[in-house]
Amino acid sequence: MGRRKKPLLEQVHIQDVAAEGKAIGKVNDKVVFVPFAVPGDVVDIQVTKNRKNFMEGRVVRWHQFSPIRVEAFCEHFGLCGGCKWQSLPYSEQLRYKQKQVSDQLKRIGKVELPEISPIIGSSKTQYYRNKLEYTFSDSRWLTGEEIEKSDEIVQEPALGYHIPGRFDKVFDVKNCYLQPEPSNSIRLAVKDYALKHSIPFINLYSKQGVLRNIIIRTTTTNEVMVILSVTQITDQVKGLLDNLKNEFPQITSLFYVVNTKLNETINDLDLVLYHGQEYITEQMEDLRFRVGPKSFYQTNSEQALVLYRVARDFANLTGSETVYDLYTGTGTIANFVARNAKKVVGIEYVPEAIDDAKVNSQINGIENTSFFAGDIKDLLKKEFLLQHGTPDVVILDPPRAGIHPDVANTLVEANPIRIVYVSCNPATQARDIALMSEKYRVTKIQPVDMFPQTHHVENVVLLERR
Repeated sequence: MGRRKKPLLEQVHIQDVAAEGKAIGKVNDKVVFVPFAVPGDVVDIQVTKNRKNFMEGRVVRWHQFSPIRVEAFCEHFGLCGGCKWQSLPYSEQLRYKQKQVSDQLKRIGKVELPEISPIIGSSKTQYYRNKLEYTFSDSRWLTGEEIEKSDEIVQEPALGYHIPGRFDKVFDVKNCYLQPEPSNSIRLAVKDYALKHSIPFINLYSKQGVLRNIIIRTTTTNEVMVILSVTQITDQVKGLLDNLKNEFPQITSLFYVVNTKLNETINDLDLVLYHGQEYITEQMEDLRFRVGPKSFYQTNSEQALVLYRVARDFANLTGSETVYDLYTGTGTIANFVARNAKKVVGIEYVPEAIDDAKVNSQINGIENTSFFAGDIKDLLKKEFLLQHGTPDVVILDPPRAGIHPDVANTLVEANPIRIVYVSCNPATQARDIALMSEKYRVTKIQPVDMFPQTHHVENVVLLERR
């Protein structure tokens, strides 16, 4: 039996934006989700997924543009998976993010809430990221238009981003508006040198080739780290590294890593310092943070400072408290609040991050922090609390999945006066708040936009003991 043809929906009015960032239309009371559209657009949609309760599709024709729509600034808009909200004015992006926080806390949390403070927007809406990763491919992705126009398909290499949902397809990036210079110039120079010197780009299927990835990290202190991932180190690769070193004196830290695995992750590999220092330094107020090649650091440095100030403000420390910073990462929040507390205990799953956290305390002369590596739900037991002191205030900044139910129970048992919950996913945050709601009530809510042009939003909630 042949597969059922998916319908073409004509003249659909786009009405709203979903929590995941896609636009929403309705056809015969059935919701259809579609990317790159804006409320107020009238479009034809080719359905790509047809489920019982909803459909997904892509716009194939615009009949009417929304009066709020703005011109996308990037030539890769519509193809790239990043910056999908470029056609939505920034004020509208903030409005939808605020709505997302409100809807999810109310719908999923189902707890009594105070008024939600207006979202704090980012002063920069372009060039705000401090880390990007580009992928090499021996054959770049061709658009349908390019294929139609060309008599003969020529395979050209690419250095850019994966097409959303495709590990094997990379489009060539001409200019990216996410990271400040010298990020674009470095990427273009690397591609140019590699082509001129015939260094083979990797084939993403067969894994044949030499050049795999390049990671560029920048700081507000104007330091730059570059990590080149290759399948082998050759004289040609060394020539490329030398060229980078000479052409870009801004690069203060240059690494390479040999990766022959099937996946791209380098956290389990040894990185080789080729030139400069082993880390770059980020500044936050009068604190300095060392960022190594494997370190995690909030991707929007300037807005991270805004976020941490909100968390510190919510913690309302007087200098006499024992603070637990859970999911501490490289200890950024722990060190940031340390001078306002008696002592800070940081816990994190990744041992390397804990090493970074200790170094960050050391270089800032902070002596009232202690850091521990381990799974929070296993570590945060009665013995641990007896040994290190029961927390007066807990700050949590977990990954998108939120906290484990055991951690929620342990927190309730530990009985701190206040819990400051920083989240990059209001849905899991709402679920976790509900788990603690018998003993804690929400008294403050502050959304913060860390990622302009995307649907992602951070949210800080203050929970106080009833």
